[in-house]
Amino acid sequence: MKFSIGDRIILKRTGEEGSVTAFINEQMLEVEVNGTHFPVYADEIDHPYLDWFTNKKKEKKKIVPEQLPVEKEKLRPPRLAKGIYLSFLPVFKMDEFEDVVDYVKVHLLNELPVPIRFDYDVKLNEQTLFKHDGTLHAFGHLYLHNIAFADMSAQPRFNWRLIDAVNKEMKTEDGVLRIRPQKLFAHITELLRKNEASFSYLLIEDFEERKQEPQPEKYIPSPPKPKTISLQSLSGHLEGPRYEIDLHIEKLVPSRRGMSNAEILQLQLDTLQKYLQLALVHRQNKMVVVHGKGDGVLRNAVHNLLRRNKEIEYYELVHHGGATEVFFKR
Repeated sequence: MKFSIGDRIILKRTGEEGSVTAFINEQMLEVEVNGTHFPVYADEIDHPYLDWFTNKKKEKKKIVPEQLPVEKEKLRPPRLAKGIYLSFLPVFKMDEFEDVVDYVKVHLLNELPVPIRFDYDVKLNEQTLFKHDGTLHAFGHLYLHNIAFADMSAQPRFNWRLIDAVNKEMKTEDGVLRIRPQKLFAHITELLRKNEASFSYLLIEDFEERKQEPQPEKYIPSPPKPKTISLQSLSGHLEGPRYEIDLHIEKLVPSRRGMSNAEILQLQLDTLQKYLQLALVHRQNKMVVVHGKGDGVLRNAVHNLLRRNKEIEYYELVHHGGATEVFFKR
């Protein structure tokens, strides 16, 4: 059955009425029902005119049943794993020969059981395309804005900052998401192959607790500072280029016996700093740093070090969050 944008529709499963707001692909449309936008298959909706005509003919005196009927269980789409995500929903338009992506809808998804406060902005070539801040309740989904597909292909920076709105003992989390054109094309191809509507990027799995104030009777080492290795000192014995660095301690030393956690972390960061310098000497354009998932201490320390390095263009999590891919400035 054919539909057009703006047509009134009725959901076959629930009987709720709404309207068509966009076409996603040949089988799916986006509809709005009671202020909520979501994708549906075309065979799950119908024009409501026949239902209106039939109901007018069947108007009779209402009889209160002795027992209210049990509401049928509604099929709900599966939730994403625990965490906070940016979700991208491509909207297609009909070109001369095929459907092409016209623009992308961006949503913020909170799959945590706590409300959050957020600051969000999108920049392209140092110009702000969209900016918004606010609060999102637990397990809430928020539509942020549309972005033209041409702008998406130009690799805009999605800057985000998240705060636990309930527990003030939790750290503020922030970061930058940047999707390369070949990655964007791969996402859209996979959506069409699986007949799905959107793809998502995990921002954080959960908030982390703030570090406690140092106790007088205990010695807590200061945060590691980046070490500078001069090219003169490396010129006599340069190692070859390394495109993947594994920071697991068992890959760095024969045995960790006798080493404290602080000493292990310092060794891992010193190793990372060394190979970042070597990558610059060899003029590498990228490298992968393997840090594992774990409790996130090493990953956060790695990201803090990368964030302070002015030679790095940007970085992003890969391998399901177990590694970070680093891209150097050219």
